[in-house]
Amino acid sequence: MRLLPWTGADGKACYLSTDDPGSLLSRLADDIEAAQLSSAEQVLAGARSVLHDPKAGERAVRFALTRTVESLGDVLRIAISRGGDNR
Repeated sequence: MRLLPWTGADGKACYLSTDDPGSLLSRLADDIEAAQLSSAEQVLAGARSVLHDPKAGERAVRFALTRTVESLGDVLRIAISRGGDNR
Protein backbone atom coordinates (compact mmCIF):
# COMPACT_ATOMS: atom_id res chain seq x y z
CA MET A 1 0.00 0.00 0.00
CA ARG A 2 1.32 3.41 -0.96
CA LEU A 3 0.29 6.55 0.86
CA LEU A 4 -0.62 9.06 -1.83
CA PRO A 5 0.50 12.71 -1.66
CA TRP A 6 -3.06 13.98 -1.32
CA THR A 7 -6.08 13.46 0.88
CA GLY A 8 -9.67 12.63 0.06
CA ALA A 9 -12.52 15.13 0.20
CA ASP A 10 -13.01 14.22 3.86
CA GLY A 11 -9.35 14.98 4.65
CA LYS A 12 -8.47 11.34 5.20
CA ALA A 13 -5.38 9.68 3.75
CA CYS A 14 -5.61 8.02 0.33
CA TYR A 15 -3.76 4.83 -0.48
CA LEU A 16 -2.88 3.04 -3.70
CA SER A 17 -2.73 -0.72 -3.88
CA THR A 18 -0.84 -1.85 -6.97
CA ASP A 19 2.17 -3.93 -7.92
CA ASP A 20 2.86 -1.68 -10.91
CA PRO A 21 5.04 1.35 -10.06
CA GLY A 22 4.58 2.48 -13.66
CA SER A 23 0.79 2.68 -13.46
CA LEU A 24 -0.86 5.98 -14.34
CA LEU A 25 -1.78 6.71 -10.73
CA SER A 26 1.70 5.78 -9.47
CA ARG A 27 3.31 8.10 -12.01
CA LEU A 28 0.89 10.90 -11.12
CA ALA A 29 1.76 10.47 -7.43
CA ASP A 30 5.49 10.54 -8.30
CA ASP A 31 5.03 13.75 -10.29
CA ILE A 32 3.07 15.42 -7.50
CA GLU A 33 5.65 14.38 -4.91
CA ALA A 34 8.42 15.83 -7.09
CA ALA A 35 6.50 19.10 -7.41
CA GLN A 36 5.88 19.21 -3.66
CA LEU A 37 9.58 18.68 -2.91
CA SER A 38 10.57 21.37 -5.39
CA SER A 39 8.04 23.75 -3.87
CA ALA A 40 9.35 22.96 -0.38
CA GLU A 41 12.86 23.96 -1.49
CA GLN A 42 11.53 27.29 -2.75
CA VAL A 43 9.49 27.86 0.41
CA LEU A 44 12.52 27.11 2.57
CA ALA A 45 14.64 29.60 0.64
CA GLY A 46 11.91 32.23 0.96
CA ALA A 47 11.46 31.61 4.69
CA ARG A 48 15.20 31.90 5.26
CA SER A 49 15.21 35.17 3.37
CA VAL A 50 12.39 36.55 5.51
CA LEU A 51 14.07 35.42 8.72
CA HIS A 52 17.34 37.08 7.71
CA ASP A 53 15.59 40.37 6.91
CA PRO A 54 15.49 42.51 10.07
CA LYS A 55 12.87 44.73 8.43
CA ALA A 56 10.45 41.86 7.74
CA GLY A 57 7.20 42.55 9.47
CA GLU A 58 4.83 40.24 11.28
CA ARG A 59 2.74 39.71 8.15
CA ALA A 60 5.76 38.49 6.14
CA VAL A 61 6.90 36.21 8.95
CA ARG A 62 3.41 34.74 9.42
CA PHE A 63 3.09 34.14 5.66
CA ALA A 64 6.51 32.45 5.52
CA LEU A 65 5.66 30.29 8.53
CA THR A 66 2.27 29.32 7.10
CA ARG A 67 3.82 28.22 3.78
CA THR A 68 6.62 26.41 5.66
CA VAL A 69 4.13 24.45 7.75
CA GLU A 70 2.21 23.44 4.62
CA SER A 71 5.42 22.32 2.91
CA LEU A 72 6.60 20.42 5.98
CA GLY A 73 3.30 18.53 5.99
CA ASP A 74 3.81 17.57 2.35
CA VAL A 75 7.41 16.49 2.93
CA LEU A 76 6.47 14.40 5.98
CA ARG A 77 3.71 12.67 4.00
CA ILE A 78 6.27 11.81 1.29
CA ALA A 79 8.76 10.55 3.87
CA ILE A 80 6.13 8.35 5.50
CA SER A 81 5.01 7.06 2.11
CA ARG A 82 8.53 6.20 0.99
CA GLY A 83 9.47 4.75 4.35
CA GLY A 84 6.38 2.56 4.48
CA ASP A 85 5.22 3.91 7.87
CA ASN A 86 1.53 4.22 7.04
CA ARG A 87 0.48 5.05 10.61
